[in-house]
Amino acid sequence: MTAISIVPLAQTSQPQWQALWVGYQAFYQTKLSDELSAHTWQRLTSAESAHMYGFAALFEQQMVGFVHVMEHDSCWTFRPYAYLQDLFTHPDYRGQGVARLLIEQVYMEAKKRQCDRVYWLTQEANQTAQILYDKVAHKTGFIQYKQSL
Repeated sequence: MTAISIVPLAQTSQPQWQALWVGYQAFYQTKLSDELSAHTWQRLTSAESAHMYGFAALFEQQMVGFVHVMEHDSCWTFRPYAYLQDLFTHPDYRGQGVARLLIEQVYMEAKKRQCDRVYWLTQEANQTAQILYDKVAHKTGFIQYKQSL
C-alpha cells in the first residue's frame, strides 16, 4: 500500500470530511443535523478556534480517516489537556495503521502545544479499537457519567 499522509483538516475539503463524518455517525448509530456538521467543520478548521482542531489521513489524495481534538484547561495541571474526541477510519482501510498514525499525530501536536496529556473515551463494546488503544495508551479505569441538559 502507498504511504498514508497525515495533514491538518484545514488542508482538506469539507465534502471529503463530510462523507467520513456521516460514516462515523452511522457507526455510533446517530445522525447529526447538516447545520451542526457545518458548524463542527468550521470550528475544526478555523484559525479563530485554536482550541479545537483535527487531522486527516490521506491515501492517494482521498481522505480515509480523521481525528478531532479539543484542548481544555484542568484544575490538576498548569498545562491544558488534549481530548481526542473523534477518531474514524474508513472501513476499507481499517487494520492498516491509519488510526495509529492519527493518534501519533495528535501526540506530536499536543507535545508541540505543551499539553499535559492526551486522553479519550471509547465504548466498552468497541473491542477492536481497544486492541490498538491498549498498545498506544494506558487504560485509566474511570467510568463516564453523563446527564444531557
